[in-house]
Amino acid sequence: MCVFCAEAAGELAEDASLLVHRGSSAIVILNKFPYSSGHLLVAPIRHAGELAGLTSDEVLELHALGVAGIDALGLTYGPGGFNLGWNLGRAAGAGIADHVHLHVVPRWLGDTNFMPVLADVKVLPEHLLETRDRLREAWA
Repeated sequence: MCVFCAEAAGELAEDASLLVHRGSSAIVILNKFPYSSGHLLVAPIRHAGELAGLTSDEVLELHALGVAGIDALGLTYGPGGFNLGWNLGRAAGAGIADHVHLHVVPRWLGDTNFMPVLADVKVLPEHLLETRDRLREAWA
C-alpha cells in the first residue's frame, strides 16, 4: 500500500503519521523527504495514478487544499514564496508515480545552502512531527 493510501486509511500510528489535514476526497501530508521545512503533499484519497483520471470534485478539493496549505504555512512560518507543482511519471521526478499528488513547497530567500551539494544532507530546523502538529493547529 502506498503512503497516501496508508495515511488516508489511518493505518499509521500517531507517532509515524505525517497527516496534516483530511478533506472529503483529498488529504494533506508532510513530505518525509522535504525540499524545505513544511513541504506538503496534497493527494486524492482514492488511489489514482493519472491526473486526467481524477474527478472534478477531487481536482477542486486538491486545488482548494493547496491554497489552504499556503495559508497555513504562511501563518505558521512566514515564507517569502511558494513553489507548487506536479511530478507526473518517474521521468518527471515522481518518487511515488502511481498516486498523483501536488507539492506545496514554502521558500525563503537564501534557503538553499552547501549541505545538499557537499554532504547529500538537508538541514531542517524542527522535527517533522512538530511541523505536523503546528500546521494541524494552523489549519483550523
